[in-house]
Amino acid sequence: MSAASRKLRYAMVGGGRDAFIGAVHRKAAALDGQIELVAAALSSHPDKARASGRDLFLAEDRNHGSWQDLLADELKRPPEERIDFVSIVTPNHLHYPVALAFVEAGFNVVCDKPLVHTPEQAQTLVQTVARQNTVFGVTYNYTGYPMVRQMREMVRSGVIGDVRKVIVEYHQGWLATAVEASGNKQALWRTDPAQSGLAGALGDIGSHAENLLASVTGLEVEAICADLGTLGAGRSLDDDVNLLLRLRGGVRAVLVASQICVGCENDLRLRVFGSTGTLDWRQEQPNQLWHLPLGESARLLTRGSVGLCAAAAQATRLPTGHPEGFIEAFANIYLGVAADIRARLDGNQATTADYPRVEDGARGVYFINKVLQSSHSQDKWTLCD
Repeated sequence: MSAASRKLRYAMVGGGRDAFIGAVHRKAAALDGQIELVAAALSSHPDKARASGRDLFLAEDRNHGSWQDLLADELKRPPEERIDFVSIVTPNHLHYPVALAFVEAGFNVVCDKPLVHTPEQAQTLVQTVARQNTVFGVTYNYTGYPMVRQMREMVRSGVIGDVRKVIVEYHQGWLATAVEASGNKQALWRTDPAQSGLAGALGDIGSHAENLLASVTGLEVEAICADLGTLGAGRSLDDDVNLLLRLRGGVRAVLVASQICVGCENDLRLRVFGSTGTLDWRQEQPNQLWHLPLGESARLLTRGSVGLCAAAAQATRLPTGHPEGFIEAFANIYLGVAADIRARLDGNQATTADYPRVEDGARGVYFINKVLQSSHSQDKWTLCD
């Protein structure tokens, strides 16, 4: 059966009972009817993994207690029965071993962010993906919003002239108190260096902010001045991030990411200031993009309206006025991955599928490493050489 005549099959690692992001991934992947979950290892605890799989009505022979068992079982199956890709939604410390093992075995991968813990791991993963010629998507889901793609097109086509300054802010308040002390699962692993890595808020939401800046502007960070804070009592990882950035071409940028801002929910905002105008997008009003041209009245662009670019239109499912949001943005990432996998299965290597790739994830890891280096340094600027 050709790739064009069936749904793509995928397995999930992580994302079982009590997990937040796993259910989001499953709903997003299923949204357009192109992808189906057929196998899983949904927890690092075998009994919980299998119970979680039964919750989702997985076949018993594909409901596994560990990701190693999942991989071994898929390799035993004939090619026509195997999964087309695996989705990795574990805590951060498991991203690298699971992703590397599946890529080395020739499987396509979708992985949550931050990609891995170290630049060395990131480089190994990029090289392995290239050698194995597999598809590898990273779920920087905010790039899946139609109006983010519209913003990207407007910036890169010169609608606001030369980019002069960029401000990206990501404020949350859920770690304003020591919720990890009450046993909150999400807080426990995100504030634990063994699982989260050396970055806290920087890796969790700062990585999204960096990716949004880079994806929309296409500009590379050349130097960083970082001030990371741990404002929650007893924490060993940052929960507040303040960065000054110098981008390619003399562009200045500010990146702020904090999880201790009382009253903030998921307040991600990107503003790009050019020589002839400004663009302003907020994640909590994702269907709107403000365009402020020099010397003219502000213009409100809305998702699904006439005159948007092809990338924004293709990422839109409903007519204007019918809100689309977080899960739909995730689904657009999965659609891009699915399009690339189908193209590969049909023998076409060159695609224009729109999704963040392993190189984007690796750049995010390098960025986190340089921010940490800058934060620990007494020098004002740390060069990104």
